[in-house]
Amino acid sequence: MSHMPGTPVALLHGVGLDSTMWGPVRDTLKRDSVALDLPGHGRQPALDRETSLAELATDVLERLPGKSHLVGFSLGALIAQYIARFHPERVETLTCVSSVCRRTDAESRAVLARLASAEKDFEATVQASIDRWYTGTSVPGDVVEATRRTLAANDVGSFVHAYRVFATGDAVIGPELGNIAVPTLAVTGELDPGSTPDMTRRLAEAVPGAKSLIVPGARHMLPVQDADVLAGAINDFIQESEGERA
Repeated sequence: MSHMPGTPVALLHGVGLDSTMWGPVRDTLKRDSVALDLPGHGRQPALDRETSLAELATDVLERLPGKSHLVGFSLGALIAQYIARFHPERVETLTCVSSVCRRTDAESRAVLARLASAEKDFEATVQASIDRWYTGTSVPGDVVEATRRTLAANDVGSFVHAYRVFATGDAVIGPELGNIAVPTLAVTGELDPGSTPDMTRRLAEAVPGAKSLIVPGARHMLPVQDADVLAGAINDFIQESEGERA
């Protein structure tokens, strides 16, 4: 497909995954894109100590294009929000995919329980993630297996350090969301039990002027399950934001 010139799209994956998850979305984007591995993931060195949302964002920022349409999934969305808030000159638009937002006490307890079980029994965590993300979807078995292999290949200590940021990062960026000044879109799957439609509505209400989209029938792995729908939404959002500036 021929890509339009201009600001590229930069894609940030979720915890335990890597940049390859974005393949189907990149095929349908209307412009050049770059997908980065988060610290401790893919080809990046394992995380060997506790880290923070700010540290992860600083590392990612050093590897991002000068300015981009920033798209983050799950943990990547929290990092993208942090960058959009504190380095707005680097962000043309912000798209948050399957993002948590301002977890309630009950939601926080649920994710901290998952963090604790990841430390105790990583294999069970991999299986539980696959079940939560893909059960009841029509995602092909080989794609599900590829996700399982990526998850299972994680250095467990590194995964736990990254997961802790995922579990607590919404409390760090939550109070700052009202100060994000770039055009923002929040998208999640209707059936996502962890990054719920409620959270996406919270996010869209918190960020001034933000739009929200709930994709019917989609679970957490929206970029894999409905890549064409997500890419279409990103294409439209970028086009609209450029039209408003023109």
